[in-house]
Amino acid sequence: LNILLYCGCAQDSLLTIEPIWSTLFTRESVTLICDMREGEDTDWFYTFRKDGQVLIQYSTHKNYTLQPLATGNSGEYQCFGHLKSSTSFRKESNKVSLTVSDKDVILESAASTLYEGESVTLRCRHRTQTEEKNATFYKDGSLIEMDTNHQSPIISTNTAEMTTELLSDGSSYMCKFDEDEESEPIKLKVEPHRPKAELRADRRDIPAGGSVTLTCSVKPSSSGWKYFWYRGEKTSEPLPTHDAVFLSDGQIRVSQGGLYWCRGGRGDPVYYTEYSHSIRINKMIPNRAIVTLQPNWPQIFSGETFTVRCEIEGGGYTKWTYEWTPAKLNTPPTYSEYRISRATESHSGDYRCKGRRDSYSSTEWSDVITVTVLSHRPKAELRADRRAIPAGGSVTLTCSVKPSSSGWKYFWYRGEKTSEPLTTQDAVFLSDGQIRVSQGGLYWCRGGRGDPVYYTEYSDAVGINKTNIPLAVLTVSPSWLSPADSVTLNCSVKDPSAGWTFYWYKAVPKLADNSYSYELLPGNSSGTEQDSYIVHGQTHTAGYKCRAGRGAPVYYTQYSEPEFIWSGDFHLAPSLTVSPDRVQHFINDSVTLSCEGNSTKWRISRFSKSGNLTDCSSWGTMTGSTCNTHLSQYIDGVYWCESETGQFSNAVNITGQYDDMILVSPVHPVAEGDYVTLGCKLRTENVLSNVDFYKNGQLIQNDTRRELTIPAVSKSDEGFYKCEGKYSLQGWRSRTSPESWMSVKSSSSPYPPFQIVGLVIGILLIVLLPLLLLCWYKKSKDTCCHRLIQSQRTNQSSATVQTVNQDENQQQVYSSLLHGDVCVYETICSSGNTGRGLRDDPAESSDYCNVNPDSTTG
Repeated sequence: LNILLYCGCAQDSLLTIEPIWSTLFTRESVTLICDMREGEDTDWFYTFRKDGQVLIQYSTHKNYTLQPLATGNSGEYQCFGHLKSSTSFRKESNKVSLTVSDKDVILESAASTLYEGESVTLRCRHRTQTEEKNATFYKDGSLIEMDTNHQSPIISTNTAEMTTELLSDGSSYMCKFDEDEESEPIKLKVEPHRPKAELRADRRDIPAGGSVTLTCSVKPSSSGWKYFWYRGEKTSEPLPTHDAVFLSDGQIRVSQGGLYWCRGGRGDPVYYTEYSHSIRINKMIPNRAIVTLQPNWPQIFSGETFTVRCEIEGGGYTKWTYEWTPAKLNTPPTYSEYRISRATESHSGDYRCKGRRDSYSSTEWSDVITVTVLSHRPKAELRADRRAIPAGGSVTLTCSVKPSSSGWKYFWYRGEKTSEPLTTQDAVFLSDGQIRVSQGGLYWCRGGRGDPVYYTEYSDAVGINKTNIPLAVLTVSPSWLSPADSVTLNCSVKDPSAGWTFYWYKAVPKLADNSYSYELLPGNSSGTEQDSYIVHGQTHTAGYKCRAGRGAPVYYTQYSEPEFIWSGDFHLAPSLTVSPDRVQHFINDSVTLSCEGNSTKWRISRFSKSGNLTDCSSWGTMTGSTCNTHLSQYIDGVYWCESETGQFSNAVNITGQYDDMILVSPVHPVAEGDYVTLGCKLRTENVLSNVDFYKNGQLIQNDTRRELTIPAVSKSDEGFYKCEGKYSLQGWRSRTSPESWMSVKSSSSPYPPFQIVGLVIGILLIVLLPLLLLCWYKKSKDTCCHRLIQSQRTNQSSATVQTVNQDENQQQVYSSLLHGDVCVYETICSSGNTGRGLRDDPAESSDYCNVNPDSTTG
């Protein structure tokens, strides 16, 4: 009989038998025990096989008993575990050989893998013997002499044992009692190499107040091992119970950092395995590591310089050592910061750090900062809002870097690129990316950032010519729309003189070439003599231009700069949303602007505090309908979306703050009745203690709540808000946020606007129709129509406001009446006229008013 034990490819799952002996008599019993050595026993389904054939499948019990045994139960057994929560995960045990004999004498050995140099116990057993008899053991046919190394084998009336040291593989053993029959010989398989323990940890870092579980095992899996644990040196004493929690013979739980080892041992004298490899366990300390990038640019170009720095928050410990990823920064000695000069693409990657007090205690890893180094030097891009400088006017030049990134300062040149950069005597510096010039010439620009300064390539040149053509100047009122507002446009000519006719235009976004086209407003093809123009029914954000002309042929001024009116109503389509959803943001915070609506292409525009119009490509990265930007110094302004179909979204105010404190307030107007919460936010992670809230400069809340809640906001809550907070950082400190306006929308009217307009027009027609008939039949020269014609002539010689409604022409009647006309019929008596003051052809003049009442009888 050969007893061969094999190692399965399991992850420490172990099959053992009870009793532990590999040879048993028929009619006895044996229990197979399948230990997954992971999780709870109830986490698994168990499958047992004999010689590759399934005995039982997906059992919920780890034990399987065979009884009564027969010779047919001899064979090779193995078990498998299937994790209940993931049926695809399976563990496979070692294999155990079992022999069932119908002889009267058997020789038994433990069902386990055996190793050279290990002592093994052999047991000779008789099935029916009732009195003691001498047992003799044989190795390779030779009697094993009983001496001091081989103790007396008798342990019961039918059982005798002996222990012998295994020296080599392949020896054959047998036994017998006096003159009784002999056992079948067995051949023990002996592994020539001492096994090595394997140590695993469920994690390498002990969290604050936590622990780590260590597991020790012997491969290949076999039974009978006890485990010994060590911290520090392998030569130290094994860990006692006060240094660890002993969960089982193969697992402990530790809460101290250090270098851990283990080994297994079994038998008497104890046979030890090789020591396991060491595992370094690190104890986490509560201080927080923060990695920063200076300058904090999302993209860095080849040749630039940047610094990564590791800062440890909390505590006054100063003797920190540092650990970094990527690992190339860990060449001893390590430093708290690394300055990378002349960066290359190889410096791209994720950077993080931790602080270490000693070899076995450290902070958690910091959050990751991703550095992207682009391989090429970027080129500046120069744009001009016009190529001709009008008389007394100027041209705005805009310089940007593509791909868009932050931190650039711009240098401007006129004439040769090698000349000195322009100074404030040569141009008006509107922002770091825009100037206004009033001299003609060839202009260039380039960007620079960092210390030492890293320069972009020069832009292409832009030629600017100076002309004597005057410039039109447009103003709009109001800047922000409220329900039922009309918009008034005023156009003037710089260095004004008489005789001008004014033309009015609406902006239409052209996304393809990053510009606008301009369409004449309705009823405006011949211009107006009035320098004002009223637009009714405007609900969306819109842009306008004007210009003036006179003479024949017409001599035109330059177009005015575009002026915008903004709607804050984000319930209109399309709409703009902001994340984080607030007005105030910290400088260098990441802000996401998103457009929603029925369009596939979008542009996000900004009208800055200094009066400059730019789009996302100048200060962010546009991806689909989203603009991602790291706010820089010049971010204060109004933002809105424009679609390829020519639509404008709502607009929002956004401000960037250098201060350590901001007010968290809604970026969109809130509706009456809404639940509104205002908050206060620090740039750092410190927790605020007391927070005071102010409205229009007056203290309205002073307590520890840290938030101001308005359960049902009303129009009276509209106003300027700010907050003041106190926090502890090596002593109490106080910070105050800037102010922001919170807008409250009135509840909507129960009647739609077109119903209201229709009702008003209906009432007016009922009132006016009798008067019109009376005017028709009146004989006297002093008729209303006569007065009407006179009033038209009078009004044509004076500046009257042109009116137009973009939704319904019928409202022109309503508008004319609202503005106090001399004759109540004036607009009705102007056939084809869209309002007062239009330069109509003679054929289009008043129809009703030129009728001779007397002719109706003839």
